[in-house]
Amino acid sequence: MNRSMSSDREDDVPVDYHRRLRDSFELFSRVVAEQSAEIRARETGIIVEVQPGIATVVGLPNVRTDEVLRFGGNRRGFAFNLDAEEVGCVLLDKSDQLQAGTRVERTGTVLDTPVGEQLLGRVIDPIGRALDGKRPVSATERLPCERDATPIMRRAPVSVPLQTGLKVIDALIPIGRGQRQLVLGDRQTGKTSIAIDTIINQRGFDVICIYCSIGQRSTNVARVIASLKDNGAMDHSIVVVGADDAPPGVQFIAPYAATTMGEYFMEQGRDVLIVYDDLTSHARAYRHVSLLLRRPPGREAFPGDIFFVHSRLLERSTHLRDEEGGGSLTAMPIVETEAQNVSAYIPTNLISITDGQVYLSPQLFRKGMLPAVDVGRSVSRVGGKTQLPAYRAVAGDLRLTYSQYEELEKFARFSSQLDDDTRHTLERGRRVRETLKQRQYHPLDVPRQIASLVAVTTGAFDGLPSSQVTRAQRVVQEQVVEELPELCDRIVAGQTLSSSEIEAIGEVAARALADFSVDNQTPGSDLDAHA
Repeated sequence: MNRSMSSDREDDVPVDYHRRLRDSFELFSRVVAEQSAEIRARETGIIVEVQPGIATVVGLPNVRTDEVLRFGGNRRGFAFNLDAEEVGCVLLDKSDQLQAGTRVERTGTVLDTPVGEQLLGRVIDPIGRALDGKRPVSATERLPCERDATPIMRRAPVSVPLQTGLKVIDALIPIGRGQRQLVLGDRQTGKTSIAIDTIINQRGFDVICIYCSIGQRSTNVARVIASLKDNGAMDHSIVVVGADDAPPGVQFIAPYAATTMGEYFMEQGRDVLIVYDDLTSHARAYRHVSLLLRRPPGREAFPGDIFFVHSRLLERSTHLRDEEGGGSLTAMPIVETEAQNVSAYIPTNLISITDGQVYLSPQLFRKGMLPAVDVGRSVSRVGGKTQLPAYRAVAGDLRLTYSQYEELEKFARFSSQLDDDTRHTLERGRRVRETLKQRQYHPLDVPRQIASLVAVTTGAFDGLPSSQVTRAQRVVQEQVVEELPELCDRIVAGQTLSSSEIEAIGEVAARALADFSVDNQTPGSDLDAHA
């Protein structure tokens, strides 16, 4: 019986084996029949010259501009100069192991970057490589770094304010969503601080923020990231880093990649704020690769197309029409001046491209006026149309008082005898300046800002020493928010303040300061330094 069963199994196995073998051959035949034989040509070049950040390649006659190239393994770059006999390439990785004769392959793809929700809270480089020690970025979609600006017929006027949380900007130099507002000044005057405070203030406003670091030291970038984390702003932010020790090509493409990330959200109907810190370093990186690739230099050795390089970047910031989703991309580029020379090449270019500028004065910074915004040299050409009506009700008197004070301050030094009107203007102006001071990492909501501005314009602080204004306005802010909650809601909703409502705020401020005690606190002792 056992022999019989064994015999049956032996008889079954060959039958099953042959059937499976026949099915396999039939499958192979179908697959082969569906395939069409064709010859595919692959272009391969070689490096003939390597310099820091660039490489010269021959043997790629059909390569396209901005096409990604692979050098000797995993090292990458992109085609930048397309000459008749050779191709100038900008490297995206270190060039220390590249040499003449190294093989170069085309990839057939243009330079792109990851986009999507998974980037929120991450620190990455422009190519999408993680820099925060977390898992690699798993992007489901990638878009080209270089994209055409939104056509004008798809754009809408800038109509919604972007609140920075800084009194001096929201009241006197307002910014709208979709605007391009330049921040410029000498080094160490607080440019980055203004940008970071603006990002922190977007909590609860459903505004996605992108901080793009270009050529900044790693310690400075780490400090910015720590500030965002400590203030709960990292959840709605993306940090794109083109570090100072990265190849110039990485620094050059950083703002374009960051803008592509922002456009992805804008096209979904979201509001985005992007900070370029800073475009002076970006211009230097572009000058570096251009000179090595023997592009003709122009003014200050910058290539002649540096204006086009920055204009095609900033032109991508806009506000879309409602039919297109209504999203916006607000640009806050930062540029560094030298010795307060705002007429230098790069600053003047960017001033002409943007919709206004916030100028930070070293003199004000040394006086402890933080943020050190020079109101007289700052302007917002389109933001005034977006400003909440409550600001407009008080900003006119505030600007007039402050400008009069700045003019009289210059001449008062040369005269010891001043009339009562001049003395009153100077005293009121000093209190306006103290009111516009603000601690770093402490942006204010709109009702608290309005409370302080109304208090100083109605003279509530006139009887106080200038050193006590900062402490006194905090008392006024809390009292106004507590006693006038309905009015605060009306302010936030964008309703106009009547004269009686302004008087009501002034009365609350006067009552709040009735029992205010003057201490021996020194001026500015409660202010954090803006670095």
